[in-house]
Amino acid sequence: MSPAHDERARIQAAMERILAGNPERSNGALTIMALAAEAGVPRNALTQRHVDLKNLFYEKVRARGGTPDGELRLRRETARLKRLREDDRRVIQQLKADNETLIGALHLAQLQNEEIRRRLAESGSTVHAIGRG
Repeated sequence: MSPAHDERARIQAAMERILAGNPERSNGALTIMALAAEAGVPRNALTQRHVDLKNLFYEKVRARGGTPDGELRLRRETARLKRLREDDRRVIQQLKADNETLIGALHLAQLQNEEIRRRLAESGSTVHAIGRG
């Protein structure tokens, strides 16, 4: 599908409306998705055909002291994932320590069991296993 002849003009007008805080067809977010919706063009018009306008939009957003909404979302998500990763690291560290403790307890129980069996065998007593058929 070929682009409309007035596509660039519509994108530029949409950019002005969004940056002025007067969107007509979008939610006014400082994103390429909102800009495309405002201009009535597919998103790929900005990401493939008119990359210069996409870059200009983001430059204007930054020049106003703002950060594009998409970038803010990514930063929040990155921070959330880093917190989750750190939480997971702590849980894994605790699980490893617990595992070592349990291995030690199992080893001790096996040694004690062997010692009891040895003593019973030396005394000549009969050992009956519990729970075995």
